[in-house]
This record gives sequence, C-alpha cells and structure tokens, in this order.
Amino acid sequence: MTTKQTNETFLNFNFNTRFIDRLPADPETENSRRQVISSCFSFVKPRQVEAPQLVAYSKEMSEDLGLSENDCHSDLFTQVFSGNHLIDGMKPYAQCYGGHQFGHWAGQLGDGRAINLGEVVNASEQHHILQLKGAGETPYSRTADGLAVLRSSVREFLCSEAMHHLGVPTTRALSLIKTGEMVTRDMFYDGHAKQEPGAVVCRVAPSFLRFGNYEIFAARGDIENLQRLVDYTISTDFPHLGKPCVEVYTQWFNEICQRTVDMIVHWMRVGFVHGVMNTDNMSILGL
Repeated sequence: MTTKQTNETFLNFNFNTRFIDRLPADPETENSRRQVISSCFSFVKPRQVEAPQLVAYSKEMSEDLGLSENDCHSDLFTQVFSGNHLIDGMKPYAQCYGGHQFGHWAGQLGDGRAINLGEVVNASEQHHILQLKGAGETPYSRTADGLAVLRSSVREFLCSEAMHHLGVPTTRALSLIKTGEMVTRDMFYDGHAKQEPGAVVCRVAPSFLRFGNYEIFAARGDIENLQRLVDYTISTDFPHLGKPCVEVYTQWFNEICQRTVDMIVHWMRVGFVHGVMNTDNMSILGL
C-alpha cells in the first residue's frame, strides 16, 4: 500500500513550508537506515496501518488548530493522524540530529520514530508543527521499527496535556489513535518480549528542533550548514533578538539556557523526574 494524498478534505489547514524550503534536504529519497550528511532532514512517508481507530483527542489543541468537533470525529481525521492519508500541503519528513547521551557523544541519532507532517498556521498566525510518533521507520531508525505501543502512547498523550495545564512548558498532543496492529516489545527489558496493541500520537509544538540538530553539524565540522540552521532558528523562533550576528548568537544561546532552566524548575515543582536529560531530547524552545 502507498500513502494517499487527497484534496477532499474539510481539515482546512494553512501550511507553511519554510523549514523544508530554506534548509538542506537529504538528497537520498530511499527510506533506508544510513548516515545522512549535510542535511537537516529526510523526506519520508508514514507507514500505512490496517485498522486505525481514534482513542482520544485534545479539544483544546484541536480548537487552536482550527478544527471542529466534526473534523475530529471524521474518518478523515483518523486516517490523516494515523499516517494513512496526506492532505494537500503535507510534505512529511524526519529530522537529522545527534546527541550526547549520559555524558558521551552518540553520533547521529535523528527522528527514529517521529515524522513531521507539516507546519500549520492558525487564524491567530501561530505556527504549529504536527508530528506523528510511532508512524514507522525513517533513515534514523537504526535497529528499531519506528513504531509505538498503546501503553506508552497513552502516557505521552496524557502527560503532555497534564503538564501543560500544570503550567509546565511542554509540547502538546492532538490525538491518540490505535493502529489495529500488534507491536512486539520487551516491556520489562527481561528478555520476554510480547505483542502489544500499536498506536500513533500526534504531537504539536512551534518547533521540534533539539540541541542535537546543531550538535551534529558542529561535530562534523559543517559550519556552513550549522550557521544556516542557527540563522533560520533565530529568524523564525527568536525574531525578537534581531538579525543574526555574533552578538545575537550569544543572546540566543543565553535565552536557550534560561528557557531550559525555567522548564527544569517547573518539572521539579510538580515532582516530575526525567531520566534521560540528553541533548537529543532537549528542545531549543525549552519545552
């Protein structure tokens, strides 16, 4: 089966393609595991699923995106946010990044089970990137299958919305959809893998750029593309700092540090503990 694209939709999103238009794409289009050089992302289509079924959606997040209740209960909504259909304007991609994990440089990591569907601009001119988690393999999946189970997807959906309402800076969740397929996971890491129901979560954020998106270029000595990405980030997500220059780069770095500190303080305030504070997991927006 191949991913379909349709014009027959009342999910009337206004898409902005500035990320894929202004930053270098992986020239290789085959979805195979590999090292991706001199590129910020790779185009990739979500995996088709057999019997998607809506479990839950965030009414608040859907309203921010301009979606009606009828939109969210439609079959089209379920097909789109399970990865089965692409609507006009969606050009899915997975991001390339590296990371320090537990104090050690891990090299290229990337979106191994996350696929960005596109960037939506709502009626208030706010930008929201729609990202599917658990929608299949990407060039960055390494030895993994790119899928997610319902158990962990429920946790992600509920916790992101709960943290938002607790006042913690966080990415959001739009939807939780069962795939109708089984996924094999070793829940307790004891060598006894079992099959569990699969699921896909749609995550939402102004940006999914991480510390590791910049580190991978720095580690490879690719200063040209590092600067392209930094300049893009400042112009789109930190425009209040002004036109990129040496002084603005320093201000940008300081703001990232402060946003991250604020986020950690909020986590501690509500008793939340994060066991993998690695740079491949850290948002440059402090989310």
